[in-house]
Amino acid sequence: MKFSNCNGKRKVQYESSEPADFKVDEDGMVYAVRSFPLSSEQAKFLIYAQDKETQEKWQVAVKLSLKPTLPEDTVKESPEIEEIVFPRQLSKHSGHLQRQKRDWVIPPINLPENSRGPFPQELVRIRSDRDKNLSLRYSVTGPGADQPPTGIFIINPISGQLSVTKPLDRELIARFHLRAHAVDINGNQVENPIDIVINVIDMNDNRPEFLHQVWNGTVPEGSKPGTYVMTVTAIDADDPNTLNGMLRYRILSQAPSTPSPNMFTINNETGDIITVAAGLDREKVQQYTLIIQATDTEGNPTYGLSNTATAVITVTDVNDNPPEFTAMTFYGEVPENRVDVIVANLTVTDKDQPHTPAWNAVYRISGGDPTGRFAIQTDPNSNDGLVTVVKPIDFETNRMFVLTVAAENQVPLAKGIQHPPQSTATVSVTVIDVNENPYFAPNPKIIRQEEGLHAGTMLTTFTAQDPDRYMQQNIRYTKLSDPANWLKIDPVNGQITTIALLDRESPNVKNNIYNATFLASDNGIPPMSGTGTLQIYLLDINDNAPQVLPQEAETCETPDPNSINITALDYDIDPNAGPFAFDLPLSPVTIKRNWTITRLNGDFAQLNLKIKFLEAGIYEVPIIITDSGNPPKSNISILRVKVCQCDSNGDCTDVDRIVGAGLGTGAIIAILLCIIILLILVLMFVVWMKRRDKERQAKQLLIDPEDDVRDNILKYDEEGGGEEDQDYDLSQLQQPDTVEPDAIKPVGIRRLDERPIHAEPQYPVRSAAPHPGDIGDFINEGLKAADNDPTAPPYDSLLVFDYEGSGSTAGSLSSLNSSSSGGEQDYDYLNDWGPRFKKLADMYGGGDD
Repeated sequence: MKFSNCNGKRKVQYESSEPADFKVDEDGMVYAVRSFPLSSEQAKFLIYAQDKETQEKWQVAVKLSLKPTLPEDTVKESPEIEEIVFPRQLSKHSGHLQRQKRDWVIPPINLPENSRGPFPQELVRIRSDRDKNLSLRYSVTGPGADQPPTGIFIINPISGQLSVTKPLDRELIARFHLRAHAVDINGNQVENPIDIVINVIDMNDNRPEFLHQVWNGTVPEGSKPGTYVMTVTAIDADDPNTLNGMLRYRILSQAPSTPSPNMFTINNETGDIITVAAGLDREKVQQYTLIIQATDTEGNPTYGLSNTATAVITVTDVNDNPPEFTAMTFYGEVPENRVDVIVANLTVTDKDQPHTPAWNAVYRISGGDPTGRFAIQTDPNSNDGLVTVVKPIDFETNRMFVLTVAAENQVPLAKGIQHPPQSTATVSVTVIDVNENPYFAPNPKIIRQEEGLHAGTMLTTFTAQDPDRYMQQNIRYTKLSDPANWLKIDPVNGQITTIALLDRESPNVKNNIYNATFLASDNGIPPMSGTGTLQIYLLDINDNAPQVLPQEAETCETPDPNSINITALDYDIDPNAGPFAFDLPLSPVTIKRNWTITRLNGDFAQLNLKIKFLEAGIYEVPIIITDSGNPPKSNISILRVKVCQCDSNGDCTDVDRIVGAGLGTGAIIAILLCIIILLILVLMFVVWMKRRDKERQAKQLLIDPEDDVRDNILKYDEEGGGEEDQDYDLSQLQQPDTVEPDAIKPVGIRRLDERPIHAEPQYPVRSAAPHPGDIGDFINEGLKAADNDPTAPPYDSLLVFDYEGSGSTAGSLSSLNSSSSGGEQDYDYLNDWGPRFKKLADMYGGGDD
């Protein structure tokens, strides 16, 4: 298609009225989109053209008819192939360059994808106008020819016929750019290469594909029409600039179809899903399932390809259902004075989604609890309200509470929703009377009394009160704590009486206050008790005489330099303590003769030597001290003064003598005890050393007596004899002197290796408990006796290793020795013992030789 009066500068867009069958390329070429049979009737369709800048439109009708087949056409002619001629090059003429006018441009070749052939399919013929004079060879280069993917396009080198060898796929490569070459038979280039562009025309061979097969979206319940829900998206691998890639969406089905079958709609171009009807209620329908279809060719149901996906829309909860109590009145009871006790369990119902802020209940006490004694907590699992006591309740003050409770949610109700009357309930709480502890008032109770009260004095009445006014109960009193055991209490009326003298200077009195604790118990069920403290503030009286302080002092033999500063110690307090008066007694007369005392102030005085010289020693100086009490109290207190020789600085130089002379009885006793303990330790050490030496001498040479190898058999192995080999005497290995004489042995059981009956030398006898040190002497003496024994075997001592038993018919080989000829023995029986004893039979039974 082209315009006859077009200046060629307009940009025109073409469209076909039948895009499923025919399309128009940008250059106006009309082609069939698919293969289909053409009927004998003429096919008609329209071509639309629109100027992209001015939006001016034109249209033209196209009539397509079958070409009649002539009878004389017996040979099928090949279709006419377009021919591409290389453009003329510049040539020299008369010394000037001349250019051949080019009146045409090589248009791109449009080739539909998925062609069914036959292959190779001829596309175009490349030709040079020099082929009349020269023998040329043609070739093409570029992707699809000699570059990957290779072999798609081939060219006949002689005729220049360009062909395609296989179906093309636009989704893989949408355009091929080839270059055509013409050379002579020597390979010399005779034409400049020309560019050949092959456009792969898109076919509708790809279905739309959704990005997700299942799409999930949410929408709040009660949403108005037009509320955005979600967007679904599909893609098509075909050309998006053609109808093959233009998708349209629509909803195929909705489940469930309540309250309307069309609760949602979808934008057919963008895929946006919005609500179109009111009535979304999560409590009725919690989820909708939509089947979404995407179709290409702008949704053409006849020629377009389609695909489907699922959109799951969840209706989210909003607080459109207030909580409602299951009853208008709830009942509970609580014992008095109890806290953290659950009184009642409030139950509500809420149709909103469980365990969400729109379902979670919040309880509020709106009336009946002005003092804030109750609180309501929410059970997170059941959503129940737990009425709890947070402050103690007194039965005698309040016997019942009627609470007004309101239930709400954690989030406000949706707009337009009001709380119904069922969101408010009444809680009736009954208080149970229990036996309470008696209490003392005031507690502690403080009284003031002078110290020195005698036993039997009534101090005060300390009683307790019973808070249970509606219970007839008796209270009895007992003493719980009385550190000094000064008081007693009447168990009925609570009168407190002294049973000992009250002394403010007692160590049980702190800061002039004495504390005693008493117990009050009632006879209720169960019995209860309470404690009270009585604090007695003891007023001081002048009952303690002052004493000198310090009690020991040191001074020089001469008066100068010589002074002792003293003060007084009085356990009383003002005004029964200082100022003090200090004086010396009249007797003995040596006191005032040798000493003088001077008052420095109300608390201190100075003691000085009155004479010029006083011999060194220990002197006891009595001092009269009087306090300021009313009446005053005096006391003669002894001051021990150590008089010593002093240097020029006033320091004692005979410290050792003074200290030795001044040791008291306790110090002397302590020194004597130390000396005695030291002597005992030395004596014990000496005894221990002697005993150690004795033990060292008595210690065995190697091991303890119980492990002595001389008195024990260490059995390593035994050969075994006959039945009589189980009872044998090993005493010879232990005590040689205890071996029974041979005379008492029965006849016929003597062993040939035993000593014959002869007078034998006296062997040394080892005592039953020998000293470990004489073991060597015992061995040497035994060896000497054995050497001098003529009846001993040919060994140094008796070596009995095992005892075969008595009654053996065979003789012992122990009697054989080198000095005997063996003539008196008969050894012929050895021949009967087999070949192993034949040698012995030859040696001892063969005669004199």
